Amino acid sequence: MSRSVLKVLLGVLMRVLYRPVVEGVESIPGEGPVILAGNHVTFIDSMFLSLVVKRQVYFIGKDEYVTGKGVKGRLMAWFFTTCGMIPVDRDGGHGGVAALMTGRRILDEGKIFGIYPEGTRSPDGRLYRGRTGIARLTLMTGAPVVPFAMVGTDKVQPGGKGMPRIAPVTVRFGRPLDFSRYDGMDRDRYVLRAVTDEVMSQVMKLSGQEYVDIYATKAKAA
Repeated sequence: MSRSVLKVLLGVLMRVLYRPVVEGVESIPGEGPVILAGNHVTFIDSMFLSLVVKRQVYFIGKDEYVTGKGVKGRLMAWFFTTCGMIPVDRDGGHGGVAALMTGRRILDEGKIFGIYPEGTRSPDGRLYRGRTGIARLTLMTGAPVVPFAMVGTDKVQPGGKGMPRIAPVTVRFGRPLDFSRYDGMDRDRYVLRAVTDEVMSQVMKLSGQEYVDIYATKAKAA
């Protein structure tokens, strides 16, 4: 009930303030496991994704978002978990494995799992090299990958911080990608890279972003 109420309230607010343009949402299967893979330019991306997709979208988030103290902490925890966020300690030594296994569990339950293959927000609005976790998930579960692109959310919340501004937003979905031809090859690093690059190529076409063939974390460190 809380998810339905939150989605309705935020959905009305979003439509009134932002009037987002949603393209290709019919590409998302109405049932069964689905991986939504897209670009990540600002903190608010997951909120828009959850609101424009009819089915519940689950995604990984930092556990610090739900461990705050006091009334504010409890409200934040309620908000993020209601939006579909599953907290994982991604900073630990096994953070990547925990995120991967969480995603697999969600897909095995026939649900939608949203993922940003870049692994972090883009530091400059460009699209960076994808990490192969997306490939492992689709090959382990057989779930189709629906690429998507967030366009304009970087203007709503520049730098991923501060109060959201009013700006045009487009959420664009591509056709489902089927990688069943690589069945049983989820440990082949060349296959994993090929699958990941194919997904990122589709995200680039949808978003119109310039592509940079290095990891976003390396760009941030530099």
